[in-house]
Amino acid sequence: MTTTTFTASAEARLAVARHVADAVLFEGYVLYPYRASAAKNRLRWQFGVLVPPSWTATAAEHDFQHTELLMEPRRGAVLSVEVRFLHARRRTVQRMLPDGTYETVGELRLADRVIVPWDEGREERVRLTVPVEELSGSGTVVPFDRPAGEETEPVTDADGTVVGRLVRRHEAVEGVLRLTASPLDGPYATQRLGVVVENTGEWLPEEGADRDAALSRSLVATHTLLHLDAGGFLSLTDPPEWARGAAAACRNLHTWPVLAGEPDSRDLVLSSPIILEDHPAIAPESPGALYDATEIDEILALRTAALTDEEKREARGTDERAAAVIDLTDSMPAEVLERLHGAVRGLREVTAFGAAAPAPPVFRDAEGGLARPDTPWWDPGADASVDPAHDHVLVDGREVRAGSRVVLRPRLRHTDAQDLFLAGRRALVEAVLHDVDGGVHIAVVVEDDPGADIRREQGRYLYFQPDEIDVEAP
Repeated sequence: MTTTTFTASAEARLAVARHVADAVLFEGYVLYPYRASAAKNRLRWQFGVLVPPSWTATAAEHDFQHTELLMEPRRGAVLSVEVRFLHARRRTVQRMLPDGTYETVGELRLADRVIVPWDEGREERVRLTVPVEELSGSGTVVPFDRPAGEETEPVTDADGTVVGRLVRRHEAVEGVLRLTASPLDGPYATQRLGVVVENTGEWLPEEGADRDAALSRSLVATHTLLHLDAGGFLSLTDPPEWARGAAAACRNLHTWPVLAGEPDSRDLVLSSPIILEDHPAIAPESPGALYDATEIDEILALRTAALTDEEKREARGTDERAAAVIDLTDSMPAEVLERLHGAVRGLREVTAFGAAAPAPPVFRDAEGGLARPDTPWWDPGADASVDPAHDHVLVDGREVRAGSRVVLRPRLRHTDAQDLFLAGRRALVEAVLHDVDGGVHIAVVVEDDPGADIRREQGRYLYFQPDEIDVEAP
C-alpha cells in the first residue's frame, strides 16, 4: 500500500539530497543579467522538460524520463520517492485605470523595480512511500495532475496605493509515475529498480501553436529523489566489479541516477536530467543560488554588482529569485567575495584525511643537477626554462608549438562536453603549457571563431591535450 507521508528519518535524509536537487530544479531558471529582456532569458526551461505527448512529434523533446539502477534492499525495506518539477505560470502585468478597471501593459514602472511579463515556475512534488516487496510483478502506478487556474496579486507603490495587478494563469498538467523492481540472477540480493515519470496530458496543439504553449502544459526541470530506509543503492558510475555487467545493462533515458548525500552513504539517489557525479555537493563558498551554471560565482557576482541601477530595477521586477540575486550581490561583504576566489578542492580533499602536505617539488638546473628555487613552486618564475610561447610538444613525431595549425579531436572523458562540438574544427596553437604534475596542455583559438581577437587579447584560450589534436601539414 503506497502512502504520501514520509517518516521523519526519510524526510531528513531526502532534505540532504534536496539541497543539491534545488540547484537542478532551478538550473538556468533566470540567467545573468537577470532581466526578462535579455536574449538568453527569452528561451526558457532548457533541462528536464517533459512535454505533452502530442508535442513530441513537433519538436525534439520528450514526454518521459526512464531511470534504472541497482539496489540492495534488506528485508522489509521501504522506498520513499519524490518527483519534483516546475509548473510554468504565465504572468501578465495590468495597470489600474482611474475608473478602477485594469488594462494589460508591457511594463509597470515603480520606484524600486520595473515589473514586466514573465513565465514563472512553481515547484510541484509527487511523493509516495512503498514497501519494496510491492514493486515486484506489475509494480506501482501513481497518476497525478495539477488543474488549470488563475490568480491575481495587487501591485502597490511605495505609499501602499494599488497601481496595478499581476495575473498568473497556468494550464493543467497530467502525469504518471511508474515503479517496478525485479531481482537479478546470481547469489546477491540485488534488484533492478525502474522509475518512469511521464507526461500524459491530452492537449492537442492548434495550428501555429509554439513551444511556449507546450511548456505551459509540461513538467519542467523534472527529477526524482529516492531513499531506501534499509539497504542501499549501487553506483552506476563506479559499481562493484561483480555488478558491472548488470549496471551497464541499466537503461536510462533523458535522466541519470547518481548516489546523493554524504560521500560514504548509499541510501539516497538523485536521478537528474543534468549529468552529475556521485555525491554531488554545493560549493561551501557559494553564498546563494545564482541559477547560471555557465559562470563561476565570483565572476557572476562581480558582473551582477556592476549592473546599472536601471538594469537592477528591471531584474527586480522580472522575478522574485532575480530580485534576491540582486539583493545578495549588493549586500555581499568583501570577505564573502574573497572566499569565492581561488578555492582549491583537491587540497581540501587531501587534508580532510589528515594526509601530510606534499613536499615541494625538486627542480633540475641547466646541467641536470638538483636545484630548489627561492620562489614558491606554484610561481611561474620558479622555473625560468618554462616558456609557453616557445615550448613545444611532439605529436605523432611532429613538433607542435605556438603558431602550429591543428585539427581538434576531443575525446570522451572527464572534460567539458561542449568540447565535442569542436570535433574536426581547425585551430591555431597559441601556447604549449606544462603543469606541475607533468601534464601538457595546448592552448588554441579556433580559426573561424569571430571572437578570436578578443580571446587572444584576454588570454581566454581553449585547452586540449596532445592526444586530442591532429597536426596539419605546414
